[in-house]
Amino acid sequence: MSAVDGPDGELLGRVFLTRVLEPGDETGGRWVRELGVDAVVRRLRERGDPLPGASGKRWAGLLARAERAEPDRDLAVARDAGVRFVGPGTPQWPGQLDDLGDARPLGLWVRGGADLRMWALRSVAVVGARACTEYGAHMAATLSAGLAERGWIVVSGGAYGVDGAAHRGALGAGGATIAVLACGVDRPYPRGHTGLIGRIAEQGLVVGELPPGDHPTPSRFILRNRVIAALTRGTVVVEAAHRSGSLVTARAAQRLGRHTMGVPGPATSGLSAGVHELLRQDAVLVTDAAEVVELVGDMGELAPERRGPVLPRDLLDPAGRQVLAALPGRGTARPEEIALTAQTTPDDAIARLYELRALGYVERHDDGWKLTRQAMTPVRDGPEPR
Repeated sequence: MSAVDGPDGELLGRVFLTRVLEPGDETGGRWVRELGVDAVVRRLRERGDPLPGASGKRWAGLLARAERAEPDRDLAVARDAGVRFVGPGTPQWPGQLDDLGDARPLGLWVRGGADLRMWALRSVAVVGARACTEYGAHMAATLSAGLAERGWIVVSGGAYGVDGAAHRGALGAGGATIAVLACGVDRPYPRGHTGLIGRIAEQGLVVGELPPGDHPTPSRFILRNRVIAALTRGTVVVEAAHRSGSLVTARAAQRLGRHTMGVPGPATSGLSAGVHELLRQDAVLVTDAAEVVELVGDMGELAPERRGPVLPRDLLDPAGRQVLAALPGRGTARPEEIALTAQTTPDDAIARLYELRALGYVERHDDGWKLTRQAMTPVRDGPEPR
């Protein structure tokens, strides 16, 4: 597996800059766009005048970082760890990341053998609370397994809680998943997920913006979320409190024009409050993988129609349903009373009652008629037969 993607100069320059600029640095992204990678790298290496928009203090900090950057060494460490660097314009670069504008990653470090660009074309983010409930973990795993079974790639952040459940659900279904980390992909975080992230690298992909060995920080977690949002066709938030980082992913998805979805939870749960607020705004409520795919998938990938249980009266013609509905829930009624309620004649009511009697829905008691137990029991669950 080669650590090199693209021309050496562009590659080394971008690797150099991943040591100097923080992820999502829009000012740095503007320098790269307006001046080019080589010019920005040269200015930093030669310790020239500050680039436009950089204060003296910030420029001094960038120069200190630039002095320590060793792109050749980073590529060698990455190669030894089975990691490659994918930059914009190279064959494996997911073009949808360009939607981030100047906040676009300088490149992505990728661990795993699959083609990142191809996988990202049919991917969905499943994110949520780290300290999730049993319900949240169940929903994340079930949703992800269902998506994997339908040929979709599940993308999440590799964290505890919903993220981990999402990855495990996809892997357990024999599917593919991508973990987007807020640290170097050779140093899995959290450490408790070292085994899981290793398995993801074998069966899927582990990606990140930070060079080998770099550690996560709170701001890096937040900025990582924009990559998850941009990489995928849509984001599903399973559980989230009002200040959850997963809501940052959802809002980034909304800004980028991606589908934003939420899984409802108990109204009494603080871990559902953020999702419910999202649903009150522009997100779409989903409860299973079929509903997610109906939203993000191609035309014709529709979720099955869901209806309540089919009752006996649903299987009758309108006149029969009207007479059946006219019978009281308890006790008996005479034909003329039934006819009055059903807005028909007594003779027609009697004819209909005998039809209903043949079907086992009513029975006669002296001069009256009453419903049977069968008439009050659903015949089966699911959609009405077509």
